[in-house]
Amino acid sequence: MSQGGHNPPAPGGGTPRFRRPATLFTEPPAAQQEEEHFFSLETISDPRELLGRATELAEAFRTAADRAVEFQAMAAAQLADPRRFDRLTAEDIGERAGWTEDYARRMIEFGRELETRPAAD
Repeated sequence: MSQGGHNPPAPGGGTPRFRRPATLFTEPPAAQQEEEHFFSLETISDPRELLGRATELAEAFRTAADRAVEFQAMAAAQLADPRRFDRLTAEDIGERAGWTEDYARRMIEFGRELETRPAAD
């Protein structure tokens, strides 16, 4: 096996052999652009089943978004912690997250509340 990107030595300990890449005789096939599929909802023909599956997905995305906001708030609270030597201001946090300074303050406070809550089992 070669080391450090070097070519292996030639048999008998001579100078290394340099290998050329193989020549392509045909062009590689172009990537086929596939139709966009959204959780295969477009394949469901029964409207009752479609409504049920789409509702499940919507609820799952809402739950995931709520959880992500909680993580944003906890991170904001940690970044604003006065015990950190590299703490950020609400303005700095808002700028990083695309929030107003007022919203960043509220998220920091929400994050602090989340951090003091007992863990759910």
